[in-house]
Amino acid sequence: MSIRRLPEHLVNRIAAGEVVERPASALKELVENAIDAGATRIAIALQAGGTERIEVADDGCGMDRDEMALALERHATSKLPDDAIDQVATLGFRGEALPSIASVARMRIESRVRGADGWQRTVDNGVVAEEGPAALPPGTRITVEDLFARVPARRKFLRSPRSEYAACVDAVKRLAMARPDIGFTLEHDGRRTLAVQPGESRPDRVAALTDRGLADNSVAVDHLRGDMRLGGVAGLPTFNRGVADHQYLFVNGRPVKDRLLIGAVRGAYAEMIPRDRHPLLALFVDLPASEVDVNVHPAKTEVRFRDPGGVRGLIVGGLRHALDAAGHRSAQRPSAAALGNWQTETSPLRHSRESGNPASFFSAHLEGWAPAFAGVTGEVREQFLDYAPQARAEPATEPPPQAAAHPLGVARGQVAATYIVAEAEDGLVIVDQHAAHERLVLERMRRAMADGGVARQALLLPEVVELDEPACDRLEARAAELAEMGLEVERFGPRAMLVRATPALLGQGDSKGLVTDLADELAAYDDALSLRERLDHVAATMACHGSVRAGRILSVAEMNAILREMEVTPHSGQCNHGRPTWVKLAHGDIEKLFGRK
Repeated sequence: MSIRRLPEHLVNRIAAGEVVERPASALKELVENAIDAGATRIAIALQAGGTERIEVADDGCGMDRDEMALALERHATSKLPDDAIDQVATLGFRGEALPSIASVARMRIESRVRGADGWQRTVDNGVVAEEGPAALPPGTRITVEDLFARVPARRKFLRSPRSEYAACVDAVKRLAMARPDIGFTLEHDGRRTLAVQPGESRPDRVAALTDRGLADNSVAVDHLRGDMRLGGVAGLPTFNRGVADHQYLFVNGRPVKDRLLIGAVRGAYAEMIPRDRHPLLALFVDLPASEVDVNVHPAKTEVRFRDPGGVRGLIVGGLRHALDAAGHRSAQRPSAAALGNWQTETSPLRHSRESGNPASFFSAHLEGWAPAFAGVTGEVREQFLDYAPQARAEPATEPPPQAAAHPLGVARGQVAATYIVAEAEDGLVIVDQHAAHERLVLERMRRAMADGGVARQALLLPEVVELDEPACDRLEARAAELAEMGLEVERFGPRAMLVRATPALLGQGDSKGLVTDLADELAAYDDALSLRERLDHVAATMACHGSVRAGRILSVAEMNAILREMEVTPHSGQCNHGRPTWVKLAHGDIEKLFGRK
C-alpha cells in the first residue's frame, strides 16, 4: 500500500474532529476570536442548542476582503506575530478554528473594517459557495448552520438540543467571567437567556452568571506569590453545591479545566466542606506566559505549568488566607420547610379548645395553678388559658449582657442539651455545640502546631489499642508526625499500639476510638496528600474526639465562652466535616412566624 497525501478537505475534517467536538466547541472558538478582535459587545444567537444555527456578532476590528480569505486557510492567524509560541497572549493562536468549522458546516462570514465597506464569504462544508459585498456595522458576524450535517458519524453522537444548549451556556459564561469589560448577550430560539453589561466588576459579573447569593456568601481572593497572582471570588464553605460544575478556573484569562487546579481547590477546602459537596468559586491565576504552556491540546482547555508545586501552593495558600478572613461567617439560607413547620405547629391550648374541652389542658398540665383559679368562672378561665404563660420568669442575679455587643449574641439557654440559643441584635442564633467546639479545637491545634507543638497529657497507665497489622504499620510510620500533635504511640507487638500520651486539648477522651479513626484516616489519605494536608486530616479527627458532645449540659458562662471564641476563630462557621455550626432566625423571619409581616 503506497503512501498518499490527504486532500485538503479531508485534512480539515480530521482537524475539525479535534477542534470542533460539539456546537459548544465551535461557539467557544468564535467568541474567543471576537474577544481577540477587541470587541466591547458580543451578541450570540442559537437555534436548537447550536445544532441548527450559531451566530456570533461583535464590534471588533473586523477583516477586509483579503484577510477574510486568509483566515479561512489552515494555520493562518493574526494572533501570533512572531514564532514565540511560548509567549502567547491571546485566546487563539493556532489558526485552525475557522477552516475546521467551515469544513463540517455551512459558514457565512460578514465583516467590515471601520472606514471601509463590508465583505462576506460563504463556505459550504469546505467549498466556497459565494462571496460579495455586505452591509453591516463595523465588526464581524459569523453564522454557522447545519453543523455536521454531512458528517453523519459525528452528527449521531450529538446529544439532545437541550444538552447541547447547556454546554453552550457554560462556555459563554466562562468567557464572560474572564472579561467583565465586555458585554455579552445570548439568545436561544428567539428568547434572550443571558445578558451582562460591559464594565462590571469581577465579583458582580461572577455573581450575575452563577448565583446571586454568592455576593453575600463569598470572600474576595487576592493573593500574590512571586510573579504569580491569584484573584477572584470564593464561596463560603457552607455555600456549596452537589457537583463541581460551578467551579470556574482561569489561567491568564483563559478558561481551563485542569486537574492540578481542581485538586488544589479541593485541598484548600479540606476539613471545611463535606466530601460529597463542592465549593462555588471563580479563580483567576495570572503568571508570566513563559511559565505556562497553553499549546497542549487543540481545544486549549488544558495547560501545563513550569512550576506546578508553586501554582498549587498559590491556590491553597490564597484560598485559605481569604477563608481565614471570613471568621465565623456561614451561609444563611433559612429553610422554607423548617419555617413552615414552625407555622403549622398546633399549640396544645388551641388543640384543647378545638377538641371542645379546654379545661382538660388545664387539669393535665397546670395543676399547680388550680388554687389560683378556684373562684374564676369557666368563661373567664377559658379566655385566660388562650394567653397563659408557659414558663416562669426569674429575677436575674446580674444584668444580662448586651446582645448588640456581639455578632453571635449572648446565650439565653440550651435546647435538648445540644443547641445553644443566643439572642443577637438582629435575630435569634442557634448553635450546634458539638460542631462549633469541634472547629474551635481544630483551630487551637493548628495554632499550637504552628507555635512549636501541641501540649500533651501523659497517661498514668498506657493504653493498649489492638488493630490489624497494616493499620499498626501506618501509625508506626507516622509516629513522629502524631507526636507533634501531642499523641505519643509506639508499636506493641504485631497487632497493637501503645498510647502513652494524648493531646492536652482533648481532655479525657476515648484513646482507643481516636487511634482507630486515625488509622482509617491514614489509610484513606496517606499516599495522596502532602504532609501539611495529612496533618490537617489527623488534627480534624483528634478535634472531633475532643470536642463538647451533644447531650452535655453547659452553663451560661460555658455557652458564652464558646460564642466569643467562635467570633474570633477562622472557619468557625462550619465544622470539620463542612456542616454549618450556627444558623440565624432574623427578626423578619420571626415576625413572619407570628403573622406580623
